[in-house]
Amino acid sequence: MKQYSQMSAAELSALKQELEEAFLKHKEKGKKLNMTRGVPSDEQLSICNGILTCLSADDYKALNGTDCRNYGGIDGIPELKKIFADLLDLTPDEVIVGGNSSLALMFDNVAVNMTHGVRDGKPWQTQGQIKFLCPSPGYDRHFTICDYFHIDMIPVAIGNDGPDMDEIEKLVSSDPMIKGIWCVPKFSNPTGIVYCDKTVKRFANLKPAANDFRIYWDNAYAFHDLGNTNITIPNIIRLCEEAGNPNMVYQFASFSKVSFAGASVSCIASSKSNCEYIRKRLTVQTIGPDKLNQLRHARFFKDAAGVMAHMEKHADILRPKFKLVSDTLQSELGSLGIAEWTRPSGGYFVSFDSLDGCAKRIAALCTQAGVSLTPAGATFPKGNDPKDRNIRIAPTCPPLDELKEAMEIFCAAVKLASAERFLSEKQGNQSN
Repeated sequence: MKQYSQMSAAELSALKQELEEAFLKHKEKGKKLNMTRGVPSDEQLSICNGILTCLSADDYKALNGTDCRNYGGIDGIPELKKIFADLLDLTPDEVIVGGNSSLALMFDNVAVNMTHGVRDGKPWQTQGQIKFLCPSPGYDRHFTICDYFHIDMIPVAIGNDGPDMDEIEKLVSSDPMIKGIWCVPKFSNPTGIVYCDKTVKRFANLKPAANDFRIYWDNAYAFHDLGNTNITIPNIIRLCEEAGNPNMVYQFASFSKVSFAGASVSCIASSKSNCEYIRKRLTVQTIGPDKLNQLRHARFFKDAAGVMAHMEKHADILRPKFKLVSDTLQSELGSLGIAEWTRPSGGYFVSFDSLDGCAKRIAALCTQAGVSLTPAGATFPKGNDPKDRNIRIAPTCPPLDELKEAMEIFCAAVKLASAERFLSEKQGNQSN
């Protein structure tokens, strides 16, 4: 088939009618297919069921003798701190283990920085209008945290090697009201790209105008490779130390997509000085985390090698789904010149770029045919994609047969929205 851009108005009009008839058949099936978020599938959750039974009635003590049924242990039990530390190439005293959500740790940290400041800093909220840099497309929940605290968000373009570091260095060094930046360095949400070594080193060597500037390093997909080899990125905490910026970064990770999303464990890692500051706050905030759940995870995985072996099982489940998405997009759209998409080697998403001005229309068509997607534009601050082209595809949750149907509908919607756009342009040019 010709590329849509090479078709005449008459050809596009005939194509549009053909696509509308085909799309009507999809709508008449009355499907309800959900690809809104990166949720683990039932099969993925089931491979973790051993966590529910790995503790016996008399197994409730951590390595240091802590009774996990009782109060205390605010920064995590030692065996789980070691697992996270080994996975992130850190020491246990640089790691604080929390509850099931790293997002909650991020929210808490922003909240405390707003009201009390970073270590040795003034409360952000007393300094004026705070700003964060937001590599985009990015993780919508990061942007929602900023929105909640009325933090101005400055979008920064992101490419195959990471965010635009020239722009970041320029902005951070010139504006003392820029207090932070969100980063997903490995299998970035939604693009799936991995920050290159040079990008990570440039982050560590930033020279911010604000001495209380912080990098929010959300290493959510640190263990989520789909390939046969694990991709590694430089250790941002060590690089910050070497650059003379030991307190500039907070790193976050979790097992939300490793064990049970709703009953998992997470951590914040940083300099020993930052961790001490956080522990002091935790003595006010909590009497202690769910240490029995931490103990369950430690017993189930045993060590960092156990986690990585478990992640191979996840990869075996997810790999066919990502292949199906890639193959379907290529076979249905690859020759038409109407879209681009990522082919990630890990993580949970595929980032799809339509023709400019088509993403919201595609999402609306999918909704009409029973396919739920993350709202178009959600991957940009305040949901404002200036080119209206980015859509996050989340293939992890649906079974393969449902995913196949969802992708067929998605591609049909892309074709129809694209034909509508080109036809509108052709007709507009003819009337001028």
